[in-house]
Amino acid sequence: MKVVVLESAQADLVELRSYIVKNFSVTTWQATYAKLKLAIRNLALFPQLGGIPDELETLNLTQYRQILSGKNRIIYEVRQDAVYIHLIIDTRRDLKDVLMQRLLR
Repeated sequence: MKVVVLESAQADLVELRSYIVKNFSVTTWQATYAKLKLAIRNLALFPQLGGIPDELETLNLTQYRQILSGKNRIIYEVRQDAVYIHLIIDTRRDLKDVLMQRLLR
């Protein structure tokens, strides 16, 4: 399947890179990014790999799935012949808060 990383997820990557480089190192970012790329490549082969996030299931948004990559969540949606990556966020962040912030932008 084709994988499309949406602008919102691309912005998440920029933010994540900035945070990791500032607080850890470029080497840590490179390792994190390599893991994220591998996880996203796996979605092309196995799009139903992830489960439905609990926070979204309670809102009846069951078309969204997630996979974990290290300390990061990749939230995506499978539509016809493509996988759309919507979010890439740290697992320690509250998903509902992140979604609310996005709605208010």
